[in-house]
Amino acid sequence: MRLKVLGCSGGIGGGMRTTAFLVGRHTLIDAGTGVGDLSVAELSQIDRVFLTHSHLDHIAMLPLLVDTVGAMRDKPLDVYASRATLDILSAHVFNWRVWPDFREIPNKAAPFLRFVQFEQGETVMPEPGLSVTALPALHTVPAVGYQLDSGKHSLVFTGDTTINDAFWPVINAIENLKTLIIETAFCNRERALAEASRHLCPAMLATELAKLNRPAEIFITHLKPGEIELTMQEIGEDAASFRPKMLKNGQMLDF
Repeated sequence: MRLKVLGCSGGIGGGMRTTAFLVGRHTLIDAGTGVGDLSVAELSQIDRVFLTHSHLDHIAMLPLLVDTVGAMRDKPLDVYASRATLDILSAHVFNWRVWPDFREIPNKAAPFLRFVQFEQGETVMPEPGLSVTALPALHTVPAVGYQLDSGKHSLVFTGDTTINDAFWPVINAIENLKTLIIETAFCNRERALAEASRHLCPAMLATELAKLNRPAEIFITHLKPGEIELTMQEIGEDAASFRPKMLKNGQMLDF
């Protein structure tokens, strides 16, 4: 199975895109601005979106995605997320004021969009050769990470999170772990902001990675524009033994 990075930045501008990963041809993990770089034909093949949480940089393109390709498809686009996240989408996005409720278009019996409640600890197999498990995350809104398992290897994405002791026992139990994508949004001088917004900075990242008991390739995501070089330099200093690398738009990861 292959994951393509459509967006992995904490902001936009200068070619940067916010969080979105395409898994195979039919599955999205989050729906940030990177989704907009796909062709209409590619968009029409997306059958499901797994959301980590409800923040705009992770859902920005979801309303436009369903609007663009809904009529081209013969089945709804399934959005997997926790009940808390789905409730936020219902109240604040697909509410006929910010955006039409595509769960009722063209009609409730055959909608363009369908919500699927998917809670932490649950696992689904949306297609052959791919299982998805929702993992613990700790953020300012209800959030999860995801384990993607091809049967051969697993790739884990933390989503937006902070110091989180509940996460690591789950990760350390994944025998086929190959890749960990973990966020680090702020540089060390902004640690107070990272803590308040429930993100990580390099010093906090090092504390978290010290809880990892399995070998894995480590990629850093969600870096803030304007602080990328400094943050990666600090990561290289604080977490050098884990040899973390910066995730890049367009990157392909096999698992």
